[in-house]
Amino acid sequence: MKLNIRLACLVALSTLAIGVFPTLSNAYPAPRYTADRVIIIDNNLELSRAKNLARQAAEVANGGLGKYRAEAAMHGPAKESPFVDNGNGTWTFIFQGHKPGASVYTVETVVTVSQDGRVRVDYNGAIRQLSQ
Repeated sequence: MKLNIRLACLVALSTLAIGVFPTLSNAYPAPRYTADRVIIIDNNLELSRAKNLARQAAEVANGGLGKYRAEAAMHGPAKESPFVDNGNGTWTFIFQGHKPGASVYTVETVVTVSQDGRVRVDYNGAIRQLSQ
């Protein structure tokens, strides 16, 4: 009788463990990526880091998050942010911001970020009109 109870407990715990750990029960594991895919992800990580550094530089230059919020594009995917690849290992981000809770942008910021993490605020002031 004790053997049947032990066997029943073992079966129950095994079933529970497979249900709790989906990796043990996954018949279709995630595919592995090729080296080309890794390069693409790696470049996107560098651009994402640069975007975050640019946004943080603007936040500091404008008095912190209590006084400034960058436009939504600076919080989303890096490839959708307003940037220019300068071709020399740097990116320049040109974006706008406003006071928290406001809906009208009042500040324009231009920040250049190098791949090694150096940040330079090129302009931070009133929104400039583009010459036509």
